[in-house]
Amino acid sequence: MMRFSHLTLAMLATLAAAPAAFAQDTGTTESASGKRFAVVGGYALSEPTSNPSIAGTRTHVDGDGAATLSASWYITDNIAVEAWGAADKFGHRVKTANGKVASVDSQPYAVSGQYHFFSADNILRPFVGLGYFEANTDGEQAEPTGALAGQHIGVETAKGAMATAGVDVNINPTWFARADVRYLQDTTGQPNVAVDGVNVGKAELNPVVLGVGIGARF
Repeated sequence: MMRFSHLTLAMLATLAAAPAAFAQDTGTTESASGKRFAVVGGYALSEPTSNPSIAGTRTHVDGDGAATLSASWYITDNIAVEAWGAADKFGHRVKTANGKVASVDSQPYAVSGQYHFFSADNILRPFVGLGYFEANTDGEQAEPTGALAGQHIGVETAKGAMATAGVDVNINPTWFARADVRYLQDTTGQPNVAVDGVNVGKAELNPVVLGVGIGARF
């Protein structure tokens, strides 16, 4: 939760600074309207909202941070199709009441449709979206001294729906700051967790991903 608090502060600082930067550039005659492509580079924290049971034992899965990238095609000034994903892997520690038992990496990517409110040149542009995600899982490793020591762990790919809400803050007609939150809900019956080839539970994580970034449109 501390990492989420730090990122929230960073989001607020970015949103507070951007309108001042925009105000210094109001002399331009260029417009953001009609620009059909945008790219955003940022950083996000992924925090699971569910903790799975493995072999009847309740676990706690830690969140982590990673760089993210997105590219959007604006069909109109208000309607866009976005491809989004983690540029690096989120590393998760799996713990029980007796301590850490395993670790696993996940790398989500998604495609979604979005609606951006207000005109393209409005300083604040909230948006919402809905789409489909997959989260590749690898790097599964048991702790050498934990309850799963010496055993092989496998976790299937999570797939499902992703809901997005966020806001863009126009700095000038080309550059903007972004803050967003994404909820990834596995809708395929939850990926299986296997230990030595035997299914022992479901990896129901359904993370919330909180991100900030800087984008450019052209």
